[in-house]
Amino acid sequence: MTDAMRVEFRTVDGVRVRCAESAGPGTPSILLTSPWPESVYAFAPIWPSLASLARLVALDLPGFGRSERRDDLLSPRAMGEFLVRFVAESGLDRTHLVAPDVGTAAALFAAAARPGLLSSVVVGSGGAAVPVQLSGPLAEWVLAPDLDSFRAVDPRLVVGAALKTIAGYQPPPEVRQDYLESYQGDRFVESMRYARAYPDELPQLAERLPEISEPVLIIAGRQDRVVPLINAEFLYERLPKARLVVVDSGHFVWEERPGEYASQIADWVADGYRAAAAPERPRR
Repeated sequence: MTDAMRVEFRTVDGVRVRCAESAGPGTPSILLTSPWPESVYAFAPIWPSLASLARLVALDLPGFGRSERRDDLLSPRAMGEFLVRFVAESGLDRTHLVAPDVGTAAALFAAAARPGLLSSVVVGSGGAAVPVQLSGPLAEWVLAPDLDSFRAVDPRLVVGAALKTIAGYQPPPEVRQDYLESYQGDRFVESMRYARAYPDELPQLAERLPEISEPVLIIAGRQDRVVPLINAEFLYERLPKARLVVVDSGHFVWEERPGEYASQIADWVADGYRAAAAPERPRR
């Protein structure tokens, strides 16, 4: 499943990050950012479908997957600035940015900071609502007074528990092992700092949403028990050029419903984003 993903490390803005690329057509291009607590291999189920249509580049965000951590990047706004630099240095101008989960807020900050850099943005399954609307362990991680109580927890147990919630899908052994090894030691607890910035930074993002000129596709799971649907609806109501697709799945839409997820992205990249940008367009 992962053979078509050419994985390499590169240094961007002084940070060593892991990327995967396809051998598909040069244009259009799609940049995908890894969800948490997974890695670029989260996109293995949708990779073959999309690689036949576009050049794919998947990125482990700094501090996630196998990419180097830099503490000053562990917030949505700072990560958005990093994405702007990554796009520019990788020659991906006018790319379609697919950034589910923790990538959601970062991608929208990037779009707000650099109008015209991206052709479109695809987000979802990520915290966005103000006040913060999360549940389960994620809410505990974000709202706990500090990280001390989490440092003694075996990160393999935490990641393993998250993977068990993916309905109808078990990552291949090599992918599961990559997820587990990506967050060993203190990497998982330190990556929590990113989501813990939500209470401070999501209100800032909310103020910027009406300024975003790029078309945005929001794909969310109806049964998401971690990031409730209200987060997707919050974005849809405030983004001027948005389309909302609600999928019958839980949080990990890209793995629970890979065929539908890939189809939605393929249709969006082919022409859907232009329709969403039109003055008179259906919002659903």
